[in-house]
Amino acid sequence: MIGRFDRYLLAQLLMLFGFFALVLVLVYWVNRAVVLFDQLIANGQSALVFLEFSALTLPNVIRIVLPIAAFAGTLYVTNKLTSESELVVVQATGFSPWRLARPVLFFGVIVFCLASILAHVLVPASLRQLDQRTAEISENLTARLLTEGRFLHPARGITFYIREISPLGELQNVFLSDSRFDGRRVTYTAREALLIRGDTGPSLIMFEGLAQVYQEDGRRLSITRFEDFAYDLSGLVDIGATAQLRPQQLGTAQLLRADATTQALTGASRATLVAEAHERIGNALNGMIAPLIGFATLLLGGFSRFGIWRQIVGAIVLLIGVQMLTRVGQDMVQGSADLWPAAYLGPAFGAVLAIALLFLAARPALLRRPRWRRPIPAGGAQ
Repeated sequence: MIGRFDRYLLAQLLMLFGFFALVLVLVYWVNRAVVLFDQLIANGQSALVFLEFSALTLPNVIRIVLPIAAFAGTLYVTNKLTSESELVVVQATGFSPWRLARPVLFFGVIVFCLASILAHVLVPASLRQLDQRTAEISENLTARLLTEGRFLHPARGITFYIREISPLGELQNVFLSDSRFDGRRVTYTAREALLIRGDTGPSLIMFEGLAQVYQEDGRRLSITRFEDFAYDLSGLVDIGATAQLRPQQLGTAQLLRADATTQALTGASRATLVAEAHERIGNALNGMIAPLIGFATLLLGGFSRFGIWRQIVGAIVLLIGVQMLTRVGQDMVQGSADLWPAAYLGPAFGAVLAIALLFLAARPALLRRPRWRRPIPAGGAQ
């Protein structure tokens, strides 16, 4: 059964964890939203589409900030309890650092479960849905070109005009100007055209027309008459779909198998697929280890009127070291799938580090500097 102090400390950790997670998610989301706004709104999409894309990016953003928020919340709560002497009082009643760390461990398990659900379920599903909606919008963007009697600008440097659209979907008297390349302008005019969907994207097939290429360097104009000409419209779309799935969109079990079918589906090597799977597990484990490192490091300081800022800085440095070691291990797995245990070097080192810090906190005498005194002569002081 969880004791009263455990419930109190766990409630404090969860509350501050939620606060820091909300702040960090908002910061990350705003940065991502600016890019999405430029891509979607500039391409004529509605605010609802913008909100939908923003919501689909949230699971991955939350997954990224969870360990950081858990670590920051633990530091804040521990510093607060230390400065207000609550931890000192609890330790005076006989609570050892190992006993004090129990609610922090419970808190780390909660963070681990949340990070695992996000990494293994929600993030792959949201990324698949995001790519699917991106593909649909990429195809639907061409529908904006089907407007009669108006000069349209679907992308920077592109001007498009249709005089009339027949009942059969034929585009009559088409004008297309492409000035995206510096020093060169290409103008296409055609008696009629058709908008078709290809393997790599939509294309505009023009019949019985002219292609006029104007080179600003030398002011040269060349005219080519054509019977039919295909113009790739996929270049007009800023956000496009990918032909292959990304490893991040697949389930963890499928990544761990990394069979030939999965490799062909993603175009990635077996090492890349296995590394992605173990990276998800390792990052979730770091979400459990980070609060323990922060709590154990701050216990080393004890109560001080000057604060425990040195321990806070030390905890941050230790967490950075764990993250760097995690990244090194994951890079090793990227090179060879047989080295998959290396993906857990960071979490394993963090767990050992947390245990060592709690061991030192339980034995503060090991951290005290010995005080040397000058020996007193046998005859007494002279």
